[in-house]
Amino acid sequence: MFHVKHFKNICDEERWRAVLDKDRRYDGAFVTGVHSTGIYCRPSCPARPPLRKNVRFYPTSKNAEDAGLRPCKRCSPSTQSAEEACVLAALAAIRERGAMTLGELAALTGYAPTHFQRLFKRTVGLSPAAFAKACREARVREALSAGLSVTEALSKAGYGGAKQFYAQTKGRLGMSASDWSRGGAGREVHWAVLPTSLGQILVAATEKGVCCLAFGEGEEELRARFPKADLVPAGDDFRQLFAQVVAAVEQPGTGSAAIPLDVRGTVFQQRVWEELRRIPCGETRSYGELAAALGNPKASRAVGGANGANNVAVLIPCHRVIAADGTLGGYAYGLEIKAELLRREGGVDPAR
Repeated sequence: MFHVKHFKNICDEERWRAVLDKDRRYDGAFVTGVHSTGIYCRPSCPARPPLRKNVRFYPTSKNAEDAGLRPCKRCSPSTQSAEEACVLAALAAIRERGAMTLGELAALTGYAPTHFQRLFKRTVGLSPAAFAKACREARVREALSAGLSVTEALSKAGYGGAKQFYAQTKGRLGMSASDWSRGGAGREVHWAVLPTSLGQILVAATEKGVCCLAFGEGEEELRARFPKADLVPAGDDFRQLFAQVVAAVEQPGTGSAAIPLDVRGTVFQQRVWEELRRIPCGETRSYGELAAALGNPKASRAVGGANGANNVAVLIPCHRVIAADGTLGGYAYGLEIKAELLRREGGVDPAR
């Protein structure tokens, strides 16, 4: 790949041409200061080019900030790599426009279609098409939560009808659209409080999989989590599944991947939970490292929020996330349980 190493080796005419072409090969060689708006950008910034008379070029972000400019929020020239900026531009475009072809995304970012497909999936954890579908499903959930009818919610999210929606989301939502609109009313959640060497655990499941695993909780807390569901004491049909859950608690990291889950969350929460399940048994990550793995190093606080929204402890191993200084950080069920789970996995027991 072509790289420009020295600001002084490029004339202003060449710099301006790179800005007009949004040529990512010049990223890092200079930044573009737009004095009419008071911001500075990467050469490849996807925003509309400014008027030439308002532009000055600077060798580095520091030079631009010394001149009184602030970094562009769209391309983040002071903090993000060019690849990160391109992925974020694509995410914003998909959220705004809906599904886009690889050709359209390539034109937006300046990458070849196949290369951008790999870059996007490596950064986001989903293909562009899968991310667009997840955004549409999230819009359905939001519309139903706001009180719209199923038909109105599906139309607002861009689905051609209920048949298309059910065909595309089968097995992923856990509840149908009409169930969502009623807050889960009428659904059966089978539950039990079971003994383990770490204390009693509350386990609950629908016919699709485990929807709750919590330490030291009981029916009252379960009802608070699922206020409109029908709570049913678990019978023989769930005996084997719940035995697998107990085994996963007694020896975390063993067999938990085979346990079916029925969990719901926002697109971001689901990405965080998927990334948590990718952390190898016996290893830990900081909130910042987890955010960086998701392609957004500044999102450590949001990652912490997604950790806290996890209803299935151990099976989605949020206990593997620790503080940046190597200490345990927090845990909803107490640091003693967190430390013991990490010890049983064979990892280093962080200082408390």
